[in-house]
Amino acid sequence: MDRIRIGVIGCGAIAQIQHLPHIAELRDRYELAGLCDASAKLVDFIGGMYHVPQRARVTRYEELLGLDLDTVLLCFADPKTEVAVAALNAGKHVFIEKPMCFTVKDADRIIGAAEASGKTLMVGYMKQHDPGYQFARNEVLAMSDIRFIQANHLHCGNDRHLQEFKLYAFDDVPRDLMEDTARRREQTVRDAIGDAPEAARRIFFSLSGSMIHDISSLRGMFGPPERVISAEVWRDGTSVTTVLAYENDARCSATWTSLPGLHDFRETLEVFGAERRVSIRFPTGFDRGLPTPVTVQGMDGEQPWKKELVVNKQNAFKLEMIHFHDCVVNGKQPITDGYGARQDHALCRDIVNAYLGKNTT
Repeated sequence: MDRIRIGVIGCGAIAQIQHLPHIAELRDRYELAGLCDASAKLVDFIGGMYHVPQRARVTRYEELLGLDLDTVLLCFADPKTEVAVAALNAGKHVFIEKPMCFTVKDADRIIGAAEASGKTLMVGYMKQHDPGYQFARNEVLAMSDIRFIQANHLHCGNDRHLQEFKLYAFDDVPRDLMEDTARRREQTVRDAIGDAPEAARRIFFSLSGSMIHDISSLRGMFGPPERVISAEVWRDGTSVTTVLAYENDARCSATWTSLPGLHDFRETLEVFGAERRVSIRFPTGFDRGLPTPVTVQGMDGEQPWKKELVVNKQNAFKLEMIHFHDCVVNGKQPITDGYGARQDHALCRDIVNAYLGKNTT
């Protein structure tokens, strides 16, 4: 099996909890050949943990792209567009942890760089790689008369789950770098939705950063919606419900709401047909062992039946890294590619525009 040299940019929580341990476990597929983080102390500490050579522990992405690498994984604070384009232009395959970007314009820049370079571009939507999701998707695709879809994302405070892990952080990130990142993030939001009120800006971040998983999962089953029928934002931009129209006159009601006082994370997707129902419950992205249970219900003549299944307990983050390796080595098209992510970010924009009363057609 071909072993590829990978560099990771961003050594924060999701890298420490998910990506770096899985790269180490997949040592037959990956060699961790470079680490980059704005915190010199953190990159040196994590580099020591994973035996990355001292010369390959850097604080600037340009230095990392100068190393002998096949691919890079981007999981640092948004926006990631400039680094993604630079990595592709440098001839590296690129895995971008969600969100890929905030605007359709930036999506086109990243996709254009991938097309020009001929390198693999994959986006970190791990839920589409989850065996439970893939099983549920096959069940849904077999349904003949889908009428209603409901997605609920009840988001508890991330800190409650992060407390379950030993995470490392230092206070040496340059202040001017943090301020520049914040300025660039604000500019990309304005590029996406204009000078919108604060509630719209807050919900745009939630759509792009958290509910993007639900948007991606819906697209993976049904493709992009025909239109956004409505969007309501409440509690100062901490909650949103949108109604989406799909083909064959199907409707989807999707809600994201912040419940910071609870530990119990709930993310569900339910699909209702005239004769069958399929539902799935996702674990939090900070979990490394919980399964994704699926429930299928239907009728056998006049008798109702119900099946509750746990397909397996394989970690979706690890499975997407296996898939990424397959795409790089064997030239396969990623399940979660840049084109799909572009559609997702267009929908985030359209949902906010629907809330603002703008025409999204």
